[in-house]
Amino acid sequence: MHLYLNHWRSLVRQTPVVVVHGGPGVGHEYLLAFAELWPQYGLPVIFYDQIGCAASTHLRQTAGDQAFWQEQLFQDELDNLLEGLKLHARDDEPGPGFHLLGQSWGGMLGAAFASRRPRGLRKLVIANGLASSELAARGTGLLQEQMPPVMRQALEGALREEDYDSLGYKIGLEYFTRNHVCRADPMPVELLPAFKHQADDNTVYSTMMGHTFLVRSGSLKDWTVVSRLPSIAAPTLVYNGEHDTSHDVAQVPFFEHIPRVRWITIPGGGHMCHAESGGPRERVLKVVGEFLAGEN
Repeated sequence: MHLYLNHWRSLVRQTPVVVVHGGPGVGHEYLLAFAELWPQYGLPVIFYDQIGCAASTHLRQTAGDQAFWQEQLFQDELDNLLEGLKLHARDDEPGPGFHLLGQSWGGMLGAAFASRRPRGLRKLVIANGLASSELAARGTGLLQEQMPPVMRQALEGALREEDYDSLGYKIGLEYFTRNHVCRADPMPVELLPAFKHQADDNTVYSTMMGHTFLVRSGSLKDWTVVSRLPSIAAPTLVYNGEHDTSHDVAQVPFFEHIPRVRWITIPGGGHMCHAESGGPRERVLKVVGEFLAGEN
């Protein structure tokens, strides 16, 4: 390990970007578009799988244990990663520090983590994040109001009855996926591993989110970072898609309470705008790359 870390530190002269995936529980592969930050902007990129999914340690025996699957667990794991790679800057061993980019749930976790003012954090990107579960529900409710009336009524009925096998729920979920989650057609291949990871082991998602993001019933049901946002010292970029499930209403607290913040909405983009070619993906990489590689 010592030799590996010395080799790592000799390679990393620019501040690396630590990428925190969403879900929770879907793995890192769907975010591989951000690997382009290295050839385009000279920013090393670090991907990792959070505990409970993909290539990380699985804990299927903890399914349903909401006391175990809490935000703090993921903060601790992120701390372990940063310590292992020696990215927490110290007075006697400053190192390059790190940027943090969190997407969706990763953005929620990233905001909470940054509010602690961790050593070495240079800049923060909250990508398609949510300031609270209450605002997330308000946002998806506003999007449901835009659905065709018959479809909306069928979906709302299925959600009330918790009938997730009904045709109304399946059609409504398909509508949300195509219009608000990922608007690319066909679905980008880099998203497929995320679906596979959830199908193989749904422990984390089902325990923290519940059955569906449209009705949060897990350990994140009452989650919020709003009161902690003023403590974020790092310069912060917030972005979401024009048609994102992470609605504007759930972005406003980031913009109002983070002291040094910029908010950009990606035209035509959905929740996975980083993977949507033909405009959104290119815009995301440009906005993120220029923010992280810039002086301020």
